[in-house]
Amino acid sequence: MKRLYLFSIRSFVGPFFVTLAISMFILVMQFLWKYIDDLMGKGLGTWVILELLFYVSASLIPLALPLAILLSSIMTFGNLAENNELTALKSSGLSLYRIMRPLMLVVTLIAISTFYFANYVIPVANLKWHSLIYDIQNTKIAAIITPGVYSTELDGYAIKVQEGTEDYFKDILIHDHTNPKEIKSVRASEGKLYKSINGKYLFFELNDGYVSEELAPQAPSFGPTGILHRGSHNNRPSRRSHFDQATYKIDIAGFSLKRSEDELFADKHEMLNVFQIYHAVDSVNKNGRMINGNFLKSIKNDHPYFQSLAYQIPQKGLDPALEMKHSEPIPAGPIVFDSLNMSQKARSISLAQAKLRRKNQNLESQIDYLKTVDRDMNSYWIEFHRKFALTATIIVLFFIGAPLGAIVRKGGFGAPVVIAALLFMIYFVLISIGESLANSDVVSPFFGMWFATMILTPIAFILLRAAANDAPVFNRENWSAILRKFKKKNAPAVPHK
Repeated sequence: MKRLYLFSIRSFVGPFFVTLAISMFILVMQFLWKYIDDLMGKGLGTWVILELLFYVSASLIPLALPLAILLSSIMTFGNLAENNELTALKSSGLSLYRIMRPLMLVVTLIAISTFYFANYVIPVANLKWHSLIYDIQNTKIAAIITPGVYSTELDGYAIKVQEGTEDYFKDILIHDHTNPKEIKSVRASEGKLYKSINGKYLFFELNDGYVSEELAPQAPSFGPTGILHRGSHNNRPSRRSHFDQATYKIDIAGFSLKRSEDELFADKHEMLNVFQIYHAVDSVNKNGRMINGNFLKSIKNDHPYFQSLAYQIPQKGLDPALEMKHSEPIPAGPIVFDSLNMSQKARSISLAQAKLRRKNQNLESQIDYLKTVDRDMNSYWIEFHRKFALTATIIVLFFIGAPLGAIVRKGGFGAPVVIAALLFMIYFVLISIGESLANSDVVSPFFGMWFATMILTPIAFILLRAAANDAPVFNRENWSAILRKFKKKNAPAVPHK
């Protein structure tokens, strides 16, 4: 029996690592294809690229691992069934559950290890590669300048250099179009380029050049008599000044390399483990209750009834003289609208409308804030349940792949790859649907993240039962037995007479 266990584990481990490596390679290539524009032509060192790929690979393991488990389990039991080894083991009195026992233990250990990896390693990896890609996109500003062609990446500027690399260039020409009423050009024989510490400005240290400024052409203007006004002809004032050394500043506060900082770090929930998520949720709840309570107090204090109570109840520490000075007389009784004259009625209506508009605006702002808090809470809980659902999904996919391999009786990389790809597409669609429903607040984060596991678990049970009994998957007796079990479990208890 020990040899059988070692043989099963050895048959599973080989395909598992091969399929995991292939899956990781495909996902990393997809990442490179997505960020190829940000990485190409920036003079990045080999170690920077390797560091980025290392962190990205760690964050992609939760997506590659389920596919590797599914494909390797199909291949392992497909090979056993194709070589009639599974039939021989069953003939010797071993059930499919007994044959699967060593691999169940291995997959369970992989699932538990995956949870700890997703809880402690992946949040750090996500933070590292997000920070690194942000630095690549924002600190390599010199890469936007290509020698020999005009660069218009910076709004309002056209920059051309003849030669140069990194931060040193020769024969520099800068056309400044930030002022629409002025044409400004700067030319220098050489210069250095660097960025300010706060990242808002780009500086050119220029040597041996000149600055040319000229008013832009304007449309002619005519007076009432049709006579052309002075200054509207084509003669435009201009000036030209030379310099030996100068520093030219360019505002790049709005510069963006196809994505903003907020978008890059929008997945802040993925950078926390389950304990940090729990504390973050508690803090968000506490802050939300405090802000909502302050809002209710402000609405309450704006009501005339509570304002009158504030006049009547003296405040602690307030000077009585100041209290009498700032207080207003309170009417002896309620004011009847019909008793007012037309001017007072119009003024009261206008005042009431203004207060209602202000309250509606405050309520709409508060509603938007509460919706933002709810979305933030959903994001935290989605990431919380994702870590647990991933562990359960790995086990469920194994119980789908192992009996499916025994049923199809095909090993190798042929049919198992096709079947695993189709099943993984179904899994990916289900988990995407569940996450989308949870993000849109249609279902709870728990149901959304466990949606794929809920759908795949009955399928795993059906396939496992069919493979263990050597029965067709769509056999009527097999389905009837499952339904009878389900009905028996949910049937109400009959009291004894």
